[in-house]
Order: sequence, then structure tokens, then C-alpha cells
Amino acid sequence: MKNIEDYKIKNLDDFNNQREMAANEPELFWSGIASTFQWNKKWKNTLKYDWSIPNTEWFVEGKLNITENCLDRYAKSNPDKKAIIWEANDPNEDFKVYTYKELLDEVCKFSNGLKKIGVKKGDRICIYMPMIPELTIAVLACARIGAIHSVVFAGFSSVALAARINDSSCSVIITSDGGFRGDKITPLKKICDQALKNCPTIKNCIVYKRTSEKIDWFKNRDIWWDDLIYGLPDKCDPTIMNSEDTLFILYTSGSTGKPKGMVHTCGGYMVYTAYTFMNVFQYSQNDVYWCTADIGWITGHSYMVYGPLLVGATSVHFEGVPSYPDWGRFWQVCQKHKVNQFYTAPTAIRSLAKQPIDFVNKYNLSSLSVLGSVGEPINLEAWEWYYKNIGKGKLPIVDTWWQTETGGIMISSIPKVTKQKPTYATSPLPGVNAEIVDNNGNLIEESSAEGILLINFPWPSIARTIYGDHDRYKNVYFSAYKNKYFPGDGALRDENGMYRITGRVDDVVIVSGHNLGTAPIENSINEHPKVVESAVVGYPHEIKGNALMAFIILYDKIDDNESIKKEINDLISNSIGPIAKPEKVIIVSGLPKTRSGKIMRRILRKFANNDMENLGDTSTLLNPEIVNEIKNTLKLLN
Repeated sequence: MKNIEDYKIKNLDDFNNQREMAANEPELFWSGIASTFQWNKKWKNTLKYDWSIPNTEWFVEGKLNITENCLDRYAKSNPDKKAIIWEANDPNEDFKVYTYKELLDEVCKFSNGLKKIGVKKGDRICIYMPMIPELTIAVLACARIGAIHSVVFAGFSSVALAARINDSSCSVIITSDGGFRGDKITPLKKICDQALKNCPTIKNCIVYKRTSEKIDWFKNRDIWWDDLIYGLPDKCDPTIMNSEDTLFILYTSGSTGKPKGMVHTCGGYMVYTAYTFMNVFQYSQNDVYWCTADIGWITGHSYMVYGPLLVGATSVHFEGVPSYPDWGRFWQVCQKHKVNQFYTAPTAIRSLAKQPIDFVNKYNLSSLSVLGSVGEPINLEAWEWYYKNIGKGKLPIVDTWWQTETGGIMISSIPKVTKQKPTYATSPLPGVNAEIVDNNGNLIEESSAEGILLINFPWPSIARTIYGDHDRYKNVYFSAYKNKYFPGDGALRDENGMYRITGRVDDVVIVSGHNLGTAPIENSINEHPKVVESAVVGYPHEIKGNALMAFIILYDKIDDNESIKKEINDLISNSIGPIAKPEKVIIVSGLPKTRSGKIMRRILRKFANNDMENLGDTSTLLNPEIVNEIKNTLKLLN
């Protein structure tokens, strides 16, 4: 049996050969990679798909358990190898190391704990925890026994948490008494308690003691983590899963309505995340890799938990923030653990670039070999600062484009193999058939192109559906362009075939790397008794990449605009989370609308971008006079 490292791209010829094989014989290509993993039963068909439904299946009728491939085989072949190095929020707290054997033992113990309270294959388990090792252990324990994990970022409000629990009818929630984040403590158990008042399907709340905060306790529902696993064995046979069984549900913001629970399955996700992790970061077996993301996002799932463990990597997991106790913390951790690959978000890079360079220069970063960027397209100034000050003008930067829906990286350079170009994600990876179409859906065949990005063939880690709503999945991703996946992004392709992502073409705004649908934010604002209507758009922000601007109509004029703005932001924080608060709230008497009543957001985006003149065709507006009124309001505020 081949090893997955046999598929590591070593040079440009190797890259071109793999890309050609993946394009011409995709089933042969991906089945070869899949064969490097442990399967309990080999698949009958490598791929079955029909995107008119849409339906995608990889490694059909193959049977496996992903945790055997993440843990058991390395615990057997190299038990003392470091799997996770956990760095606490407080640098004075000792870091923890889990070898592959130790991580397997902890996962098995917690798996047995879940089974003790009746969790079985197919049950949905919500995880709402800080960035501590137990979060990873909980994720893997669910996967080991066939339960479906749904991790919710521990910055979401109780309302947002409850919505996600109820959408997938979770039976258990796993949380912590609190979480450390910089100099603050997030009261996670308190937020959970508030959410669970409206979550009738939850039977048990498992609580890990992290902060020792005082918490309320519900005797017949709550269980301490340590009490649950006390005396349980560290052996737990993995539940055998079909390749197309659900591994996890992860919620992402939609342009309309409630968040979308993207469903990822076991086999294809395993194969794709392992292959892309190894190649995009050019990981070697003695390296130390660090992704600074939170496991509550897809980046944490794919490139902190599953991808690294599937290739036997050593990775750093970090509880804290880049600014605590000072702005040198990232670089202190890189020096301390001799990090080789460093993967972070443009928002973090922009924040770090604003600080004195002494925070960087006092640390030895000579161990670094690859830098990465994720979450949104990186702007030129951030790229140049990263390259010059962290890469010392010589390290490759992988500017990765992908989504919660894609499961893994789709477009990226390969370090020291393919060329990089500042602000460009560069080349589609082997097996990713990208194309650009114009606004009418016509394929642009010229090498240089700008338009809408589409993917015209399945890759193994594509999300299979939206949980409980396949019609919505079809309408969002496959209805606009027949038999093609529409990611919602625009793209530019240069004469050398390099791709640059130009931003969303739907009503989703990427703020600090997080996709925020504007509709749920508007719905939250409209709940305020003084608000008639609202419209939210994005605009460029030097730190966050994009920020939100809300235009709001009130029933009556008020004397204190600042108080209403605070009330609106508090409302959004409570219903969605602080990440969704608008940076600017503009009170107006009306919104530009077409005669059919549709808000012309294009004009509002122009205003938000401080472009007051190039408004395009406004002849279809029902109320053209409102344009000048809003323009004058913004001029007064500026």
C-alpha cells in the first residue's frame, strides 16, 4: 500500500502531472490517494454524482472510521510522537503536549463517557467550548462513535447557539464553565444555560472546568467532564461508518434567512483534507505546524484537527489572542515551539502590522519555512508586511481560497513549487476545475478574465447538503448555473492562469475572515421597536478587511441618536454575537428602492465606500430624491 506522502508534490513537473491526471482521470487519481488510508471495506464506485439534483458521493459503499486514520495508526507506529502542543491563553501557564498514544487514550475515554449517557451513531452533539485540548478530544470522540459533531464558535450569543442546536436537534451539548480570551473570561456555561431554556432536545450538558467561575447547576441535566469519564477505560472500538455517513455539521451565514448547516461526510472529506494539508503547507514529518484559527470555524476543523492528524503531523493549538499579554505573543509562540508552518488570517496580520516592529524583532523566527493566509483575500499592504517582516523577504506565502462549503483548500500556490503573486490565490489545486463566467453565465475562455467563479466538477470534500434543507442547498449553490457549483465569489484570472478572488457577489460580507449574511443582521435590527426598516452593507476596513454599515429608518425622530445606535448593537450582540455589530449606524428617512420595492444595495455600497458620484443608473428608483438625502447625511457625518 502506498503512503500518502507518495502524493506530496515535489516540483513543478510533479504538480503539472498530478493536475493533468486529476483532470483527465479524476476517479483513478483520488482512488489512489484514498488507498493510502485504512478502510474496513473498499468502495465499489469512486464517484457517483448528478449535479442536477444535486447529489455527490465519493468512495461509494466504502467503510471506515476517520479516527482510526487520525489516531490509531500513528499511536501504533509512532506512539510518542507529539500530536498536539497546546499553548494556554496565559504564557505563564505550562503548555501541554499530547502524543498520538495519549490523544487516542483521551479520545477513547471520552467516547466511552458519551456512550455511557446513551449517545449513539447519528446523534447530533453540539460543542461550545474554548480553544482547549478537550475541544479537539470532544470532536474526535464524536467521530469515533459515529455521533455527528456540530461545533459552535464560543463567541456566538445564546440566541445564535440555541438556533443551531434546534436546527439539528442536538441531544447533548459539551461546554466549559468559562473561557479565557486575553484579559477577559467568557461565561460559556451561563450563555449555554440561557440558550438551553429554548432547546427541548438537549438531554445532557457536559461541563469542563477551565476557569473555576461560579456557575448555575441543573442536577438532572449537567455533568462534569471529569465525573463523566472517571474510571472509564481508555479503549473504545471505533464505530464503522459508510463513506457517505455524516461526519459533522458546521453552520455558516447565509445571504438570507437562518444560518446554513453544511453537512460533511467521512470518506471524501478525509481524503481531501489530508491531501491538501500535506501539499499546501509542504509538511514534513519532523515539522511543527501552527494554524491560529478557532476550531469553531471550518479552518479549525480541516487544518487544525483532521488534516494534520491524518498525516501524522505535530500542530500547535492556541487558546489566546495575538495581543495578549502583548502584540509579540504569536512570535513568542513561534520561537518557543520552533514553528515551521504558520497559518493565520489577514485581519490578524493587519492588526499586527499596526504595532511597533520591535514586537517581531525580539524573537527568533528562523524556524519558519511557510507562511499562510486564510479567511479572505489578503490585501497588498498586509502581504508585503507579512513577507518582509515575518518571512524576512524569502519565505513563500500561501494565500488560500476555500469555504465552509468546500471543506478544504481549493486555490493556492504550492510553496517552493508553483509561483506566488501578491494578493492572488494563484492556481486551482489538482482536482479543482475552476472557470470564470460573465454576468450572463457565458464561459470566458480567454486566459485573462474577470467575472464569476464557478467549479464544474466534484471534488471529494464538497458539502453534500444543508442539514434538513436540500432544496435550499440546490437553490443557493446549483440553481444559478446549471450543473456547476457557485461559491458566491467573483474572480480575476491573469494571463498566466493565476486567480485572484475579488469578493462576494451575493449579500454576504467577510468581516475579520468570518462570513456574515446581511439578512440575519437586518432581521435582528428590525426587531427593535423604534426601527421601521434597515439595510446592511459592507465597506473596506483597514484592520477587519471589511466592516458593516447599517442604514436605518426609525418610526419617529429622536434626540439621542447615539443611544439608539448602542441599543441596536446590543440587540445584534445578543441575537447573533459581537462579531456582527455594524461599525457605523446611519439613520435615514428612507432607503433607495426600485418600483418593485427592492432595496438598491448597489447604491448603499457605493455610499459606504465613500463613492458619492459614480452611482450608475438610478432611473428605476421609486424614490430618487432619497439618494441626495443620504448623500448629504453622510457628508455631514464625515
